[in-house]
Amino acid sequence: MPEPLPDSAESTAVSLVGEEYEVEVGPVAHGGHCVARTAEGQVLFVRHTLPGERIRARVTEGGTRSSYLRADAVEIIEASKDRVPAPCPYAGPGRCGGCDWQHAKPGAQRRLKAEVLTEQLERLAGLTAEDVRWDGTVEPAPGDKVPAGEVPAWRTRVQYAVDEEGRAGLRRHRSHEVEPIDRCLIASPEVTELGIEKHAWPQIASVDAIAATGSNDRQVVLTPRPGGRLPLVELDKPVSVLRTGEKDKAVHRVHGRPYVRERAEDRTWRVGDGGFWQVHPQAAELLVDAVMRGLTPRKGEMALDLYCGVGLFAGALAERMGEEGAVLGIESHKRAVEDARHNLDDFPRVRIEHGKVDAVLPRTGITEADLIVLDPPRAGAGKKTVQLLAGLSPRRIAYVACDPAALARDLDYFREAGYTSRFLRAFDLFPMTHHMECVAILEPASKRS
Repeated sequence: MPEPLPDSAESTAVSLVGEEYEVEVGPVAHGGHCVARTAEGQVLFVRHTLPGERIRARVTEGGTRSSYLRADAVEIIEASKDRVPAPCPYAGPGRCGGCDWQHAKPGAQRRLKAEVLTEQLERLAGLTAEDVRWDGTVEPAPGDKVPAGEVPAWRTRVQYAVDEEGRAGLRRHRSHEVEPIDRCLIASPEVTELGIEKHAWPQIASVDAIAATGSNDRQVVLTPRPGGRLPLVELDKPVSVLRTGEKDKAVHRVHGRPYVRERAEDRTWRVGDGGFWQVHPQAAELLVDAVMRGLTPRKGEMALDLYCGVGLFAGALAERMGEEGAVLGIESHKRAVEDARHNLDDFPRVRIEHGKVDAVLPRTGITEADLIVLDPPRAGAGKKTVQLLAGLSPRRIAYVACDPAALARDLDYFREAGYTSRFLRAFDLFPMTHHMECVAILEPASKRS
């Protein structure tokens, strides 16, 4: 029998967790689920299903007064032609939350992502695919076109959660509970060969495994439980070991290099402290190529690389703009700034500043720029930053986005500021999940009229 919800604001509501409904599944929604409605008209966001299916859905969150319910498809009554048996034994209701579309054919996954991007652009910005000059497709990375029932092993960085018994696994969907596993199918072979899942991790809360692209560098970052001590780390391949400090939350070297060496653009990039680098092994090259094709840098230009990380786009710009060109990078993560300066120290006209973009950029005294690249965090750049960038009158802007909702909102802000899309490309750099990466090239709207 459903119980009253504990929240005082919903004291008269009744929990519907565990209740089941037979429903027709509607369109895909952002976040790895599809939309359905109960007979009473209440919205269900349902995982493990596909548009057009008839299913039995079991509620996992929400109650009678909730604006929507979350649910899992626990029985498929009428299956979509795009459905396949999930290759991963840990996928499914109540199991690992790392993947969203194990039950969908690879081509269908990309179509679903295209539908999500289309819906987000239209709903949040009033933009069509034609408006942003997008062909409506989500492009796979070379080599990721696998037959139905197979999984590309692409993830070069995996964060394993550890349960109280010291077993490594992955978090269940919207939960702190750990699903112990013996192998993650989407992990790259170089991560898998470390054997993280085969080893016990007493007193450890999480293990981040990193396998560099283009070098043999392997690294694990251990986060102990409160008061926990590090175990002796003996994995199946040589690794560097770092730990997260209990008090300062900073990453500290235990032994080996405090960084890994990544390869892209015929250069080696130092990435320290488990810092940010694209997770798909081909992502860095694909995104640099898309950005540079769109910007067409010219000799002697001045460019900005915002949220620059370890300097990937700044280096690509500097290489193409020559000795008379200049690049300013801005990054808020202190260690990434150090790495970027190290990585680009052979470019005398590249400068990397530490801090938040909207705070640092006005202090630089820069009043104009020819080109801008921005690769903001998942929340996007925001209206204030967009207006600041448009005020520099760049001839082109490259916006790299990992979230379609943030992309749509920021494209709307850019439109208000006088910039429109020259073209947009979407890449499926996170197969089996709902995530994608987009590159939008913007230019002054006057050029399109």
